[in-house]
Amino acid sequence: MADARFTLLNRANDIGANCYLLEIGDARIVLDAGMHPKQKGARSLPRYEDLQHDSIDAIIVTHSHLDHVGTLPVLMRDQPSARVFMTPGTGALADALLHNSVNVMKSQRTELGIEEYPLFTHRAIEELTPRIEPRDYEKPFDVDWNGSVRATFYDAGHILGSAGVLIEGGGKSLFYSGDIHFEDHSLIRGARFPRLGERNLDALIVETTRGEAPRSPDYRREHEEERFIGDIRRCLSGGGSVLIPVFAIGKTQEVLTMIHDSKENERLPDVPVYIGGLSTKMTIIYDKFSGSSRRLHPNFKILRDMALITGNRRGRKRIPLEPGAIYALSSGMMTEKTTSNGFARGFIDNPKNMLLFVGYADPDSPGGKIRAAQPGDPIRLDESLPEVALHCGVEVYDFSGHAPREQLLDFMQETAARHTVLIHGDPAAQQWFGRQVEGSLIPKPGTTIRL
Repeated sequence: MADARFTLLNRANDIGANCYLLEIGDARIVLDAGMHPKQKGARSLPRYEDLQHDSIDAIIVTHSHLDHVGTLPVLMRDQPSARVFMTPGTGALADALLHNSVNVMKSQRTELGIEEYPLFTHRAIEELTPRIEPRDYEKPFDVDWNGSVRATFYDAGHILGSAGVLIEGGGKSLFYSGDIHFEDHSLIRGARFPRLGERNLDALIVETTRGEAPRSPDYRREHEEERFIGDIRRCLSGGGSVLIPVFAIGKTQEVLTMIHDSKENERLPDVPVYIGGLSTKMTIIYDKFSGSSRRLHPNFKILRDMALITGNRRGRKRIPLEPGAIYALSSGMMTEKTTSNGFARGFIDNPKNMLLFVGYADPDSPGGKIRAAQPGDPIRLDESLPEVALHCGVEVYDFSGHAPREQLLDFMQETAARHTVLIHGDPAAQQWFGRQVEGSLIPKPGTTIRL
């Protein structure tokens, strides 16, 4: 039986530049290639300096969020012989995300003086793309050229194309969860994993994002959705408008589907719905896969069926602020220089309006600061601009794309792997699972664990 070894390539074991080295015998596989969203420049990269040049057999990417795919061109450049695998949905979304990332880095080079930006170019992405080998769910494939290790993607239910991956070879069997959501969303269906408890796994490598706090036992997604739609309805009836900051991939499309369904069953009036920023490009890709992905509405195409109004804060189609409209604009944390941030300057001072948060916002982000503020507090949306008083209504909803800790714990215990490797979570979250799960391990950066 071959040795299996796991090395954390993150600079810290947190929710950041997710990247892991898995070795099975002589096969060397890198799982994910993320960019840390809270770091800049070289600090946003995983510990690629720990990998010898051209020493990796394969790179497996589980999904297209920045913290899992954001530095893939850098890794591919350093590992020119590595095969690269992801699902077709992830490949399409990742291509759009990475090209957008080049534009963001170029702006930050100018605005923040980060000389090493961009970390890669549009041309580099185009030159590297032909190396990507798309693989469908539930169809095993050889990972290395020798055929010593096989992998199989399974739908993780997080966003379009997201996957957990079963890796088998040398008498070893391991499962890397990626980011998981077990319940159905409004558009994408929940995870469909194999019966891992029957496979006698040597290791489960699993996210712990929501492990720090329990979800209320009274939580029901349908109740949360009714509260969300009810708040939109009340705001519109009072002559206000609604701003929903959304992440471009996943959250945008789920929110738009909820709004569409509510219009169809007359829970919402037929008011204009605006989207802007990167969300439009990503929604086009979601629509492209409408007939080939696991959906609750397989024939529904968002841009075709909703008659959305698209625009961009920096483009020629500036998004107008009008009463009685819904604005689903990226980014979800209202980060500086994004569409939702710029739009909010003329929005949050109006008490008729409502600002509705449907996802996570880092406490240090503009969105996080608004969520912690009181009515009338001054808000600095951009460090280079004056403060704006917060007078609009603010509400927060739980539409997380990550499984709550109770479901994750059930998953870990039912899998009953010999080792459970805890990643992708704050220290308190990982420590909570560590106390609950026998045989669990919390890796440290640069330290190799034998599995």
